Amino acid sequence: MSITSTVRRGRAARTALLATASICTTALVITPGAQARPAPSPGSPQVSATTEHVVVLGIDGLLFDKIAPAAAPNLDALIATGYRSKTTLYAPPLSPTLSGPGWATNLTGVWPDKHKVLDNTWPSSNLAQYPDFLTRLEQFNSSLSTYAAVTWAPLLDGSAGPAPITSAVDTRYVSTGDADTAANAVSRLRGQGPNATFLHFDDVDHAGHTCGAAGACYQKAIEDTDVRIGQVVAAVKARATYPTEKWTFIVTADHGHTDAGGHGGNTPPERSSFVIESGAHGTPGVPAIAPKNVDTAAEVLSIFGAPRPSVLDGRPYATASSDPFDKQVSSLKARQDETGIPTSVLGWTKSFPSGWSVDNTGLGTGGVAEWSGWSLTTDDFWTRAEPGQSREANVRARGVFAVADSDEWSDKTHTGTYNTKMSTPAYTGISGKATATLRFGSHYRKEGNEVAAVSVSFNGGAPKEVLRYSGDVVAKNEQVSVPIPAGATTVRFTWSLTNGDNDWYWAVDAPSVSAG
Repeated sequence: MSITSTVRRGRAARTALLATASICTTALVITPGAQARPAPSPGSPQVSATTEHVVVLGIDGLLFDKIAPAAAPNLDALIATGYRSKTTLYAPPLSPTLSGPGWATNLTGVWPDKHKVLDNTWPSSNLAQYPDFLTRLEQFNSSLSTYAAVTWAPLLDGSAGPAPITSAVDTRYVSTGDADTAANAVSRLRGQGPNATFLHFDDVDHAGHTCGAAGACYQKAIEDTDVRIGQVVAAVKARATYPTEKWTFIVTADHGHTDAGGHGGNTPPERSSFVIESGAHGTPGVPAIAPKNVDTAAEVLSIFGAPRPSVLDGRPYATASSDPFDKQVSSLKARQDETGIPTSVLGWTKSFPSGWSVDNTGLGTGGVAEWSGWSLTTDDFWTRAEPGQSREANVRARGVFAVADSDEWSDKTHTGTYNTKMSTPAYTGISGKATATLRFGSHYRKEGNEVAAVSVSFNGGAPKEVLRYSGDVVAKNEQVSVPIPAGATTVRFTWSLTNGDNDWYWAVDAPSVSAG
């Protein structure tokens, strides 16, 4: 639903990694459409079209691990009573860890390779194709009230490129600073009580650029922001209709910061983010398999029963994993040969799920133990092994995934070449069916004479190649369908990375087999 929205130009767009935003007080009034719904006066609660209410609190540049050392009782309370998890982002060359890509990812539920916001200015993008979750809610049910208040103006005013939060949103407000953002939100939430809200606070990021994430001013900014979050939560709980309403609070960030200050690169602190969900939704605790930042949009849509298009990369937070590799999370262990990875990071294992097998016939001797043939690993562990080689672009993998890494294996004295095969169990239930379909997440980099291929075998017979890569395949959801021969009762698929000699790698996630 469209109504008159007031947008006041606030902090200017960040034009460089370490730029400090400036304050501007130019007024800009946007009238997005002719179908007007008068805004309620502050302080007069109204009964919503639904009892569901969600407030997404975006804190720019906040590191999750810096919350506990600060005096942040409101964030602490949300963490203690809610679902919470650290998350990891992409890195160059997929996208730098900047605010534009970060907030576009959180708001749209797709990764930068789809929304195409790749910097803090984006003259063009795919945001029209992948709108923010507030806009999707309006498209689903225009009687839902939506509201956004931000300190960073480009999220709303189009000063850096097409605004990630569109004019379809009922009320849109760009503030002169975080205190103004909080004040506007307090008035709006206590009065109208929108069904879906997005708030953006900027001071923590500015402090990170000023004194670094290890600095006193960064901690002070966290504490000041925590006070403002407390004001927002208190305004909600002061509503006369609050006892009959369901309120959910979600907190997240667009990127992290280095201890020295700054972001945009591929280090773990810069790629760091998190999600917290407390209130009417969210099972309290830390999930074994971490969510992704793209899940926030899917979570909000799910709460309101809105459709989640298949183009979204995200899924609701509590979605149970069907990935067989994720079942091995308890088998992950600390480094052996990868001495650059902290011992506290548990992230690799040779223990595969029941029925799976790895054949290292032809694999040379020696090499780095973690990558001696197919292994199971995690994003945190594998990207630390060698940052900057596009491992961070494996964004559609979650939790535990399989990797064959000729490049890393060759970093220790070895003989011979890299040859390894990974096979599924023999799946039954295909009798009388026409096709068998293999689905999996694939992230592959091609180099030299190395060969990446998938083969299929029916009833234990000779394998037949059904897929071969001739070049890089980045963060792709793959699907391969093959005809089932008459009389076949079992099918087995195999991933082979062969003839490697200090070449690249192949990551495979969430494999599944179906017949129909």
